[in-house]
Amino acid sequence: MRIGDAAAAAGTTPRALRFYEQRGLLPPPDRTATGQRRYGPDDVARVRVVRELLSLGLTVEDVRACVDRLPLLDAATIRARQVPEGVCFRASPVVSHRIAALDAEIARLTRQRDELAARSAPQPGAPQPGALPPGALPVTPG
Repeated sequence: MRIGDAAAAAGTTPRALRFYEQRGLLPPPDRTATGQRRYGPDDVARVRVVRELLSLGLTVEDVRACVDRLPLLDAATIRARQVPEGVCFRASPVVSHRIAALDAEIARLTRQRDELAARSAPQPGAPQPGALPPGALPVTPG
């Protein structure tokens, strides 16, 4: 199938397929006599796995490092479903590093949120936003 059809079948774009190929996540596809890329069902399955790993928070570099360690994205493996789910994660320090990075980002965002909440919380005795100063009379439209 052509690149547009393969991209649609995998739920992505032709540009993404070319990017995955450039980054080593997708092997160079066969080409027609006129030089057009030609993909098969194994390529589509591989792209789906790549997209799933990326959706879990791994970077392209993480996925490539994971692929380098195990044949997780090997077409025959995907087709036969011989690799149990998560085997890449158990065998690779890449995932441990990504989890640590996510934990650090969560901690940073939590601190930032807490600081913002503390600064926006009303202080005892401080006027509330929109409140009238003491002794002021409300203005009514006349």
